[in-house]
Amino acid sequence: MCVILYYLPAIPAGNIKYTVTMKKITKFSCFISLLTCAIVNVAQAQTKADVFNPKVPVTWLGMDFSQARFIGSEAAYKASGELLNSEFVGKFIPAWANLFITEPKTYNVPRASHRDSVHFAFKVTEAVNNAITKNFFTEKPSDFSTLKEKDIVDLVKNYDFQGQKGLGMMMFVEGMSKATHEAGAWVTFVNMNDKTVLFTVYKTGNSRGFGFRNYWAHSWYNILKDFASDFDTYKQRL
Repeated sequence: MCVILYYLPAIPAGNIKYTVTMKKITKFSCFISLLTCAIVNVAQAQTKADVFNPKVPVTWLGMDFSQARFIGSEAAYKASGELLNSEFVGKFIPAWANLFITEPKTYNVPRASHRDSVHFAFKVTEAVNNAITKNFFTEKPSDFSTLKEKDIVDLVKNYDFQGQKGLGMMMFVEGMSKATHEAGAWVTFVNMNDKTVLFTVYKTGNSRGFGFRNYWAHSWYNILKDFASDFDTYKQRL
């Protein structure tokens, strides 16, 4: 609820310059009230507590693969016809992003965030992913998990949220290891108003399935499911 108090100076009798109509005052008051309410609503998602408040709207921004590393030799996967580095950005990343639209009951962001529904703004992470030119492959198992919370904070600080405001949810994908049949990612909630991290936690999810897309898609499903299960635990730690 927005309450605005106005102070109107006394109008000198007989001075036509200071005469205003109540109709104009009412219209102006309504406009200011609506504008103030909108600003207040946008600014609400600014605390860690908002992450765990089902009444605070969430915008799903998608998965960021800019920090991702695939543990294994590209040559081995090329020989088996499974994956080329060039296909990762152009083929598989968009395919995984699309699953959140085509199979929302499986890749269930509202359930993970304990909301009835969420907004979608895939373009935010899509722009970052489309700009990736690096080699995703590494043969060092230790590269599976190298990021710390401060690294996520720095990434968010430099993010372009494309005009989105309020509470955003996203995943920063890190290691993907076929040897251990799992992938890791940081489930992250951000205040898009000032580009700060409100909450982030590292999760891993087991992989399985036929074909490269489905095999790793199961990891994203498990990571979201695991976060949903731990949601109340995180809330109690506030």
